[in-house]
Amino acid sequence: MNEDRKVIFFDLETQRTFDEVGGRHNLSRLGLAVAVTYDSSAGRYRAYTENEVDELVEELAGADLVVGFNVKRFDYEVLRPYTDYPLQSIPTADMLEDVFEELGFRLSLDSLAQATLGTGKSAHGLDAVRWFRAGELQKVIDYCTRDVEVTRQLYEYGRQRGYILYWDRRGRMQKIFVNWS
Repeated sequence: MNEDRKVIFFDLETQRTFDEVGGRHNLSRLGLAVAVTYDSSAGRYRAYTENEVDELVEELAGADLVVGFNVKRFDYEVLRPYTDYPLQSIPTADMLEDVFEELGFRLSLDSLAQATLGTGKSAHGLDAVRWFRAGELQKVIDYCTRDVEVTRQLYEYGRQRGYILYWDRRGRMQKIFVNWS
């Protein structure tokens, strides 16, 4: 990674599920539980709660590049009710968009990480909602931090090699060519 560039890896978890807000088209009603960033220039993770959204947006807006998985169609939409900042103007690498563009279908972060890195996510987003409701905020932060770590490792793998991996329906390892240089 070019150390002169400030690359922010980003993910968030929500307070509510799709079922509770009337479906996937109501992302703005999900509510922010926790967001986590990793700043490549500082080499540090940072967690944000709902009352710290302004600081989160400031960090994202100050990045040379924000990297995430489904960040444009999910994470930014969850944040939209909290800010007037034009999130779509932030230079963003959305890894899921690149996968879809190459393959014509979507794959999960976990399936890509399992195939490419031999490791995956630590839990499921619904677990994070449950932990949030139970007041177990540190569990949500830990889970979200792990997702950011996996996102960063997958991105770095693709950036260095020009591809990431997935298992097709017949159980064969396949390459997805990416240009994340």
